[in-house]
Amino acid sequence: MTTATPTHAFWLAGREATGDETLEVTSPWDGRTVGTVSVPTEAQVEEAVAAAAEVAAEFAATPAHVRVAALDHVVRRLTERAEEIARLISAENGKPIKWARGEVGRAVSVFRWAAEEARRFNGGTTQRLDTDAGGTGRLALTRRFPRGPVLGIAPFNFPLNLSAHKVAPAIAVGAPIILKPAPATPLSALLLGELLAETDLPAGSWSVLPVPNDRMPSLVRDERLPVVSFTGSGPVGWSILDSVPRKRVTLELGGNGAAVVLADYSSEADLDWAAQRIATFSNYQGGQSCISVQRVIADASVYDRLVPRIVAAVEAQVTGDPSDDATDVGPLISEDAAKRVESWVDEAVAAGAKLLTGGKRDGAAYAPTVLADVPADATIACEEVFGPVLTVTSVDGEEAAFAAVNDSKYGLQAGVFTHDVQTAFRAHRTLEVGGVIIGDVPSYRADQMPYGGAKESGIGREGVLYAMEDYTYERVMVLTGLEL
Repeated sequence: MTTATPTHAFWLAGREATGDETLEVTSPWDGRTVGTVSVPTEAQVEEAVAAAAEVAAEFAATPAHVRVAALDHVVRRLTERAEEIARLISAENGKPIKWARGEVGRAVSVFRWAAEEARRFNGGTTQRLDTDAGGTGRLALTRRFPRGPVLGIAPFNFPLNLSAHKVAPAIAVGAPIILKPAPATPLSALLLGELLAETDLPAGSWSVLPVPNDRMPSLVRDERLPVVSFTGSGPVGWSILDSVPRKRVTLELGGNGAAVVLADYSSEADLDWAAQRIATFSNYQGGQSCISVQRVIADASVYDRLVPRIVAAVEAQVTGDPSDDATDVGPLISEDAAKRVESWVDEAVAAGAKLLTGGKRDGAAYAPTVLADVPADATIACEEVFGPVLTVTSVDGEEAAFAAVNDSKYGLQAGVFTHDVQTAFRAHRTLEVGGVIIGDVPSYRADQMPYGGAKESGIGREGVLYAMEDYTYERVMVLTGLEL
């Protein structure tokens, strides 16, 4: 794995800077130091926020071609340095290199989509107002303008791509952004800053500040940052919303994604496909994805044929060194995270759940695990496990399956394995989630589509165009005295 340079500066208003303290970034796999990051002082954070506020009007008026050129530049440079960046993600996050490469590819897609959307965004819409006599000779022109500087708070599990989902839409609309990466994985975001520094974006239009989490609330409350886009845990997300109820806040929070396998999905090929997809996407990223498969809800008519296939496919997942191309499942972000998963599994087994495979921890690594007969009130049945653990449940019929999906405080995405188009539309109408994936697991996401949840899975939507709309507001101009 690539070893990072000894100390990384952060990016303050588009330039490199260092503070008085440092943060050590360690590998979840072997504990080695991956890099040391300089931490901004309070005065430097203030400087970054002040610069963002000062440049806001200038950046909003920047011609589209300037913003597009910057976004296109990042696309080229991410592509050119893809392997280096993937190795860095794998080193700081513990993500298997195959998945880290995929993350870089998705970040490329995010910036490419942002460049495309920036070319056509905010052309304006017109509306005749002479539908009533008082509107004779009047025409309304509506365009969108940035709400102001954005505070983007990114998580550890996709340190590059979820940073891209904050930064690229902001650049596309001309909104200054301050990016706060997760303390465990700041190196990918700082490298993204390196690429942004190669562009002609106005000074002050972006900063990457690896501040500790305990300093985040003051940034959240700062009135000069009217937009907050947060991806992370539910308790932190809701506390942000409660603390700034008048701000525009987007929360992408947790889930406990369900994969429903219905009675019509019953051929040998069907069940093999479903089992393989479920096994892969309950364990990819070590299960540390908000839309990883956590619950399998299978019709009783296919349950007994499906579950052995799932167990076999889970046991075939290759665990180990994330730098190895063959590895499917690496460590969790920390040993504490693995211990939490271990305690939840142990609790479920003690309460009567049946352990079908896995259930073992080695440091920060937790073996891919399948549980059956999990009590409904077990923690692992109610909460987001954020680890490589899967529960399987048998139900009688579609109605019971959909009810089981909805019997959760979360509602991010659900997968429904069915061939019936009417069932697909019923699922879309019935399931209380932000996305319904037909014929596949809930873990599918295209970066241009609207992405977000219902209930305790958050508010607002990401996806490049949807974030651009979230960062802006409509402003109408009425033209008077026209011959329409």
